[in-house]
This record gives sequence, structure tokens and C-alpha cells, in this order.
Amino acid sequence: MTQTQAPSGKRRWIKWAVLALVVLALGFSVLRALSARKAQQAAVAEASQRAQPVIELAPTDLVAAQVQNLSQGLPVSGSLRAVNSAFIRTRVPGELQQLTVREGDSVQAGQVLARIEVTEFQFRLRQTQDQADSAKAQIDIAQRQYDNNKALVAQGFISQTALDTSLATLNSAISTYKAAQAAVEVTRKTFEDTVLKAPISGQVAQRLAQPGERLPVDSKVLEIVDLSRLELEATFSPADSLSLKVGQRARLSIEQNGQGSATVGATVSRINPSAQAGSRSVLAYLTLDTPGSAGPVLRQGLFAQGMLDTVRVSALAVPLSAVRTDKPKPYVQTVQQGQVKHLPVTPGTRGEVGPELWVAVPDLPEGTQVLRGELGPLREGTAVRLTSSPASASAPAATATTAAPAARN
Repeated sequence: MTQTQAPSGKRRWIKWAVLALVVLALGFSVLRALSARKAQQAAVAEASQRAQPVIELAPTDLVAAQVQNLSQGLPVSGSLRAVNSAFIRTRVPGELQQLTVREGDSVQAGQVLARIEVTEFQFRLRQTQDQADSAKAQIDIAQRQYDNNKALVAQGFISQTALDTSLATLNSAISTYKAAQAAVEVTRKTFEDTVLKAPISGQVAQRLAQPGERLPVDSKVLEIVDLSRLELEATFSPADSLSLKVGQRARLSIEQNGQGSATVGATVSRINPSAQAGSRSVLAYLTLDTPGSAGPVLRQGLFAQGMLDTVRVSALAVPLSAVRTDKPKPYVQTVQQGQVKHLPVTPGTRGEVGPELWVAVPDLPEGTQVLRGELGPLREGTAVRLTSSPASASAPAATATTAAPAARN
């Protein structure tokens, strides 16, 4: 019985020894595999870091965080219109003649633009003139009769009553002549109204009638606009209208076909004292600055929008486009020791600095060089190099744009 137990214990010991060797072999294999994987990852990371391109940045790709006067205000929009414009209308009925100007033609104040057929008015003027001449002849007759009667009364041949009657006849003839003269002036004025003249200098905006048409009184023929002075009619809510003041400045963006938008300054020149019925909104009129010869070409009817400055706030700020929001907390991209670093910020008050929108960032150190938003997001740690050479100044944006997708992967 003792001999049977000894081989059994020996077999158990061999079994546990084999199991331990298997476990040790498996552990060694796993450790070896982990070490190989770690070495491979380190090699890949080192190769990736070695192959990562260096992004070149021009000085214009960076902007320093600095104290700025942020202009806060009210949004404004509307259509442009000429301060001085006029419709040429008919003052007498008749057939339109000699209308030669068309849309876009320049005209001067007092220039004859069209006529109404004058034959009928010539005859009327002649008729009233003849009536005035007849009335004047009656004055001569009444005057001689009065003089004769006055002499006869002095000689006692007729009574004073006859003299008074002749005086009344003379006065009546004078009054009739004055009425006839007034009729001549009225007819002459009507005759002159057959000539249509430009009341202001400018350009023809609309031609509303054609030669040969018979037009009634007060028919529109032409519209003339003076583009030397343009204004914007803007509508403000009752609450916003409380901030309006004459003299406030605004920056307007006007769409230009094929040329993007043009920025033009404007000044509040008038504020309507009455609110509009129904909406209770208030109208304000902004006179545009006169653009120079190299400025944008402005036309009546173009749509404009922008911001009216009402308040200015001084704060440490960066361009709004430089603040990125593709992380849980807003941040800006800075360059420190030749690498991109992300700094979290707390955006504050927004306002305009020139044509660009800036935002206050009180938790960012003043003078920090921040990448502009046009470069797109760059991975933190990306190597960058600043350059100021003319040849490379135009390349940074393209280099950063092509490198940004690789940095994000």
C-alpha cells in the first residue's frame, strides 16, 4: 500500500510542474508580445513625428491680443435712395413730343427734355391777347368820354350825375382790361408749361412715357436722381430707437456683383419724430459718405446692411474668427516655442474694430500671439516656423490649409 501512494504523489508533482511551466511560457509570450507592440508604437510615433511637416506662418497669420475699443451698436439694413430725386410730370394735357433722353442719360438743371404739342395753346394765348387789346381800346373810349363830360360839367351843360356815370364806365373798362391781362398771363404760363425741363441735375432713372402719347395732366414722364448724395432709410424698433442720435456713425456693407461687398461709411442725418402706425417702428435716415474716384459704384435701390455704432467698450480682445469652438470649451491657437498650443478662453463682449468683429478675452495674457481663424484648426503640438520673406508670405495660408487635415487626423 505504501508503494502505491508514492507513484501517485510523484505524478501529481509532475502535473503541477508541467502546469507551472505552461503558465510561465504563456506569461513570457504575452510579455514579449506587449513589449514588441510598445516598441512598434514608439517606432511609429517617432516616424510620424519625424515625418510631420513644419507649417510656415507669415506675420499676417498672427494677431496679438490687445486692448481695443469695441464698437457696439444696432444692426441696420435697407435700400439706398438718392437724397435728391424728382419726377417730371405734365402740367397740361396734350401729345408728348421731342422726348429724346433715356435711362442712364445725364441731364442738367433747366435742360429742356420734352414738349407738349403747342398749337392749341398758341391759339388760346392769341385769343386772350386779343381780348386784352379790346379791353384796352374800351379804356381809351371811356377815358375820352369822361374827359368830355368833365369839361361839359365845368361849363354847366350836363349834370354831375352824368360825369359820375362816365367815371364808373371808365373804371369798369380799366377793371376789364386788368382781368384780360391776367387771363393773358395765365394762358402764357400754360403755354410755357408745354416745355418740360429738368428741375435738378442728375441721371434719368425711369422713362415712363413715349413720344406721341397723349397724356393727361400730372402724368409722370421721367424720373431723375442725383447720385452725388445717397442715403439709407432704416427701420428701428421702439426700444432700439431710444439709442439713436443724429451724428452717430455706421459701417454699411453693399453687395457688388462679382466683386464681393464694399464697405461704406454713413452718418445718421435725420430721425423721424413720429412712429409708424401699427408697427410703432421709427425711421432713421443715414447719409452715405461720398466715395472717391476709386470707391465703389453706388446705385439707387442697392441693398445695404451693417452696424450702427451706439456704444464703445475698451477691453482686451482678439478677432472673433480666432476663437475656436470645436472643443467643449472655446480656445485660441497660439504659437509657443515653435509649436501650436491651445489656450482656453472665456469670450466676453463683442464689438467691431474697423471692418472686423472682435471679442473680449479677459483671461488671455495681453500680447499673446494668436493664429487667425482663416488658417483652420491645427493639432496641438504641430511644429510651425515664422517667416517674413516676400516669397513665403503668400504661401502660409495654403501650407496651413493643406497641413491642417493631416494635423486633425
